[in-house]
Amino acid sequence: MNSLNDMMIDQLKDAYSAEKQAIQAMRKMMRKASDAELKKGIEAHIEQSEEQRDRVEQALQKLGARPGRKVCEAMRGLVEEGQHEMEEYEKGPVLDLVMVASQQRMEHYEIAAYGTMVELSDALGEKEVADLLRKTLEEEKTQDELLTEVTRSSILPAALKQAEAA
Repeated sequence: MNSLNDMMIDQLKDAYSAEKQAIQAMRKMMRKASDAELKKGIEAHIEQSEEQRDRVEQALQKLGARPGRKVCEAMRGLVEEGQHEMEEYEKGPVLDLVMVASQQRMEHYEIAAYGTMVELSDALGEKEVADLLRKTLEEEKTQDELLTEVTRSSILPAALKQAEAA
């Protein structure tokens, strides 16, 4: 592997794996979430991530490649870290905050990855691929903002109230 096209395909395979792992992690989080808005948000994000995974597959097809068996090690680490942290808390607002923190770390990783892939696909003249990835990049940024909003409006006040009662 030594061409930019090979690198782009490798990055897309990594993104495909990352989306699959994020979907699995969010399914586990949804079962443990107690905040109604967070649960609703996770459910919507799972659906969106499935669409993003499909977009990555479309981008790979446009470049004449398939997802393959590549595993995104960075997402694996982020998911494992989040799972370990979740095991330390009982269901409630603090666990919800732990899950939001984990999700935001995953979002920030994806924002960085998709940002790089958008620029690379633009530079390679792969407009259709760039457009697919740009849509996902914007969704990832929006999701990060939504997580911050639900934290500020609902989860953090509940966690602070719980801490005062303890």
